[in-house]
Amino acid sequence: MKSNHNFAKPLLAVSLVFLLALGACGKDEKKVEPAKDKAVEKAAPVRVEIVKKAPLVLTIALTGSVEAGRIAQLASPAEGPVLGVRVREGDLVKAGQVLLTLGRTEGATALVASSREDLKKEEDNLARTRRLVESGALAGEQLDSAAANAARMRALLVKAQETTRDYAVLAPWAGVVSKMKVRDGDFVAPRAPLAEIYEPKSLIVRLAVPEQEAARLALGMKAEVELDAYPGKRYAGSVSRLYPYLDIRTRTRTAEITVADVPNLLPGMFARAFLVRETLADTITVPAYSLAAIPGGGFAVFVAKDGKAVRRKVETGIEVDGRVRIVSGLDAGDKLIVAGQEKLKDGAAVKLPEAAAKNAGDAAKPKATQP
Repeated sequence: MKSNHNFAKPLLAVSLVFLLALGACGKDEKKVEPAKDKAVEKAAPVRVEIVKKAPLVLTIALTGSVEAGRIAQLASPAEGPVLGVRVREGDLVKAGQVLLTLGRTEGATALVASSREDLKKEEDNLARTRRLVESGALAGEQLDSAAANAARMRALLVKAQETTRDYAVLAPWAGVVSKMKVRDGDFVAPRAPLAEIYEPKSLIVRLAVPEQEAARLALGMKAEVELDAYPGKRYAGSVSRLYPYLDIRTRTRTAEITVADVPNLLPGMFARAFLVRETLADTITVPAYSLAAIPGGGFAVFVAKDGKAVRRKVETGIEVDGRVRIVSGLDAGDKLIVAGQEKLKDGAAVKLPEAAAKNAGDAAKPKATQP
């Protein structure tokens, strides 16, 4: 019995070793399969944009307002009451049309009476002088002097009589009444503002150009204009006038843009103008958000190549409308990663959405059966 007991111990030990070995093999097998799945999950989904070359238009963005290039401020030629206002704001007027009339005062009537009395005295003096000269009592020069004085007083009377008539304020040319500053019954003094008219065809966009851009402007420079009154639309225009100086207070230069094909321009409209400064041909641009700053300065991007993310250092230029010019570091046809690049590293596996969709489509196709 003793010998059988001693034989069972080695057999039990061998069985334990065999079981442990099987357990170890099972653990190794479980580690191998998840390793494959984990490798697949490392491919980060990204979105790409194919790099292309295209013209880049460099513009100067400015703000301004619509104003009239031809405007008339009408003022009172004399004092008096406003008797008849014949137009209101928004009315179309013709050249020479009466806008309003001014009455004359009692002072003008008194001036006429006084001038008439003075003229009567000078005419009486002229008659006496003529008789004395004819009788030889006075020299002939006295008659000439008396005649001159009578003629002068006659002219003053005519002028005084004109002041008693109602004065009509006329439109100097055809236009639109933009402001009426008086109403019937108002009493105005000489040179008091009465009305304002403007010519609709003279409406332009007036801009204040900063000093750093002022020297780059030129007559005829192309422009595009946006108006808040017509959202989502741009109208073609060009620089029609440049002021030859800078405002010493604001350090800006005034420019005027003539706009074409606008349905209805009105003075005071807010405008945004984009002046074409330069056009660069065959230029590569990328979205600004695709750039990653490099420690120490500069920028880099990621491109997708052979299922990997390749980091490229790029030299950047000007930014226009959210896109940055790339001077070097990218070529046409590169697949620039524009989404999902935030946590990428150089050489990381990436997965393109279009590639995944293509694989799914291929899997869904029915397979041909072998005969």
